[in-house]
Amino acid sequence: MTYREYRAPTGLLPVVACLWRNDTLVDETERVVPDGCVDLVWLGAGAPLVVGSDTGPVLWEPTGVPTCGVRLRQGAAGNVLGLPASTVRDLQVPLAEVWPEAGAISEQVAMAGDTAECLRLLAGAVLHRRAMPDPLATEAARRLADREIRVAELAAELGVGERQLHRRVTAAVGYAPKTLARVARLRRLIWADEAPAMSLADQALAAGYASQAHMTDEVHRLTGVTPVRFLEDVRLTAA
Repeated sequence: MTYREYRAPTGLLPVVACLWRNDTLVDETERVVPDGCVDLVWLGAGAPLVVGSDTGPVLWEPTGVPTCGVRLRQGAAGNVLGLPASTVRDLQVPLAEVWPEAGAISEQVAMAGDTAECLRLLAGAVLHRRAMPDPLATEAARRLADREIRVAELAAELGVGERQLHRRVTAAVGYAPKTLARVARLRRLIWADEAPAMSLADQALAAGYASQAHMTDEVHRLTGVTPVRFLEDVRLTAA
């Protein structure tokens, strides 16, 4: 199984978390779990897709060839896409349907047949948008990633009302703040799993879950499997 991430070009760093290539799908099914990001994805044939932020696990079937994509940062997707990121939540939409002007790029990507060239084309298309992330949503995502915090407390820290925070985060990320907090907690669990000699209960508390039972319920809802099964193979990807 080979999955590799590459640093985004300098001009894209504010809005792109990474470029990536995945050889897993050549001959294996892969379970993808929510990470709070929107990706522009090429599945090795056909036109590129906009893959929205997922709220549950997605099983990707083998494609027979390597796949690749551009992962947008949390807080950047809405402005890069030019529409609320919630519009594509849990969906896989042809890029040309989101960016009608990207029809030519989509055709070039479909004909390229090479992941390096596809990544160059997709990164160039994002750069052409000249978008910047929503600073409020970006800071909200960063604070939710760092620690467990109630949405009301987060709004107060950021100096905005809960309604405005909800609207901005949903438009920029694709999730409401509470859902983003759940995804952030799942990612902290992955990080906690790397600590030596920690019991599952200790990992749950370190990630911010109220109890091991709370963790079990949340992990199953987001990944479709038990925490033990989830942590066996998971990797912490760029977000």
